[in-house]
Amino acid sequence: MQSSKLVKISKVALPLLLGVFLILYSYNKFTPEQIAMIRSHFEYARYEYIALSIFLAFLSHLSRAWRWLYQLAPMGYRPKFANSLMAVLITYLVNLVVPRGGEISRALVLDKYEGIPFEKGFGTIIAERIADLMILIILIFTAFFLQFDTLYGFLSDKISPSKAIWILLFLACVGLGFLYWVFRTSSRLGNKIKDFILGVKEGVISIVHMKNKWAFIGHTFFIWGMYISMFYVCIYVLPETSQISLGAVITAFVVGSMTVAFTNGGFGTYPFLVAEILLLFQVPETVGVAFGWIVWTSQTILIIVSGSLAFLFLPILNRQK
Repeated sequence: MQSSKLVKISKVALPLLLGVFLILYSYNKFTPEQIAMIRSHFEYARYEYIALSIFLAFLSHLSRAWRWLYQLAPMGYRPKFANSLMAVLITYLVNLVVPRGGEISRALVLDKYEGIPFEKGFGTIIAERIADLMILIILIFTAFFLQFDTLYGFLSDKISPSKAIWILLFLACVGLGFLYWVFRTSSRLGNKIKDFILGVKEGVISIVHMKNKWAFIGHTFFIWGMYISMFYVCIYVLPETSQISLGAVITAFVVGSMTVAFTNGGFGTYPFLVAEILLLFQVPETVGVAFGWIVWTSQTILIIVSGSLAFLFLPILNRQK
């Protein structure tokens, strides 16, 4: 009992502590003059572009809620769009507190208010996350294609190509060995992992055989188009970032998106790593840090406000249930 509580606490505390550590680490590098410079960027920032970025982000949430309906329809479920939207908004809010915990709460919302069994709702969420992962992988390759020289030089400075090959081979062997163990063992943990892998497989197959698969795919590209757009318009918030290339934007966006998995909604890691990437494209580190915090803060405010309103109105709009 105690160990399970410790695991739950660590899932929240460790990512949060990592974010705090990165904040302290990044700001300890700056002199008082540089700290004052970072603050000054917030004063003359063009917040009309932040407002536009928030609007584009909300469009992506609307599309994600609508896309979910296509997945539930083949199983005979027709939830209200409002409930689907509020479940999505609550997902992002919960993820700020418990990384990846939002997906569970999202399935629970429709279980409670629409009578959709948790395991079925959660299965559709896994399927859509697979689709999102595919788009993210495409964007990673796009970033490397557009900025190959810059990124290759950066990675070469951090780790030699020969060492990288050996590391990849080692990871591949570990991965194959792990999969062999999962599908050969009869242990409880192995069976859970096996069920998860098979569930992911079923999720991918469900997308292929979905009646409205093209609408689903269209919404998927729209969602990520809005993600990139909301990040892109933010480069005009500061004069120093307004001239960076599309390749730099996509690279910084990809890195920023991946930070969400490391800490609570990218807390601490998002500004830190976005600034590191922008530094590769001759954007001063103080500007990059300010830019990262402006983007992260604006989107976090949207999540907190919209998610809190969803928590408030969800039971009100479903009084009869």
